[in-house]
Amino acid sequence: MSQLQLAFVNFSKGSYIIVEGKINADRFFIIRQGSVGISKAVQIVAEEGDVLGPGDFFGVVSTMSGHSHIETAKAITDVTLISVHKEQFSQLIQNNAPVAMKIILQFSKRMRFLDDALTRLTLKSVAADDPSHIFHVGEYYAKHNQFNLAFFAYHNYIKYCPQGENVAASKERMKKIAPYVKNLKLDHSSSDMTRVYTKNSMIFCEGQPGEELYIIQKGSVKIVKIQDNKEVLLAVLKVGDIFGEMALLESKPRAAGAVAYDDCQLMAVNRENFRHMIQKQPQLIARLTTLLAERIWMVYKQLANTQINDPLGRMYDLLQIQLEKKKIDFSAPISSSFTFDFGPKELSNMVGLPESDGKLVLRKLLENKIIHVVEDRIHVKDVKEIARQNAYFQKMQQLEKARREKSATLGYM
Repeated sequence: MSQLQLAFVNFSKGSYIIVEGKINADRFFIIRQGSVGISKAVQIVAEEGDVLGPGDFFGVVSTMSGHSHIETAKAITDVTLISVHKEQFSQLIQNNAPVAMKIILQFSKRMRFLDDALTRLTLKSVAADDPSHIFHVGEYYAKHNQFNLAFFAYHNYIKYCPQGENVAASKERMKKIAPYVKNLKLDHSSSDMTRVYTKNSMIFCEGQPGEELYIIQKGSVKIVKIQDNKEVLLAVLKVGDIFGEMALLESKPRAAGAVAYDDCQLMAVNRENFRHMIQKQPQLIARLTTLLAERIWMVYKQLANTQINDPLGRMYDLLQIQLEKKKIDFSAPISSSFTFDFGPKELSNMVGLPESDGKLVLRKLLENKIIHVVEDRIHVKDVKEIARQNAYFQKMQQLEKARREKSATLGYM
């Protein structure tokens, strides 16, 4: 194995190191000496770590996700930094496991914090953080005649809340729906790394303690939350994707549930195996870091979207977020068309609009001649037009903010 060569770079006090919105990030930084301040144009939720010191790192989210920077880093003092190119990450992990664990654990903590903030802002509720919520998951699925999922949830409620107030009710419901449960496996051996699930089988439910992460080898998995008596679809994951890592890394209950979208085969990795894999399979850990970086970038963008006042502006912004997620090149000399994997109704839900309001805003959106609905999917003829419209609404938002701040200042004079 070749020796890892890392570059040292110096920045003087007051220098900008990375700038929010800049694209094509190819390296991140570890602070060797000095301190660095981190700021964002839109501070939606307060975060720890606005001032970083020796041993801390920044720029990893944009570098590993391949997206634009979501923060600005400025030298508070003269600083010396270790510059790590994206292509060096796997070797860095292999040579320095503690650095890998620090990055992954910080990412996991950050992701949970941001996901909770997004849940509060969009679903107007707090994410489940204890096993007692599992009973309500069972109630939802029983009400909708999804008996395998309900039985699984009731079983796990009894398992993790043996003294819970709903144990008797859970046992009664399990007895009632048992005749309708087909081919359900409730528990797997921790030594069995290969797991097979049939379509619509529950892998784990939200609120359940987490002891493993999963890598999809065949099929697909949907990630869901039960909120306000509704099943909210968060993501559909496919072969090669990793999920369930936050609960494993932080020893906290699952923040969402996972259900087999098709017949699927998974690799289950527990804590002991995970720490071994950091040194023996750096490519896999790099993949996990990239996945977490993608998720953090996406949640930041979704959080910023909630702060846009104009609902039509929120729709254009969300369409651009989805295009950026797919790494569409807006600077290409010839513009291209694109078909999203969702329709108008889903877009309205994604920006948090009630059905009646959503219809009015969608009508305005579809007045743009480059936007059409094809087989219940949104299709745009020119992706650059989405970026232009989004830039316009962002500019209007900034002008409105400046006017408010000026009015507030004059009010105190």
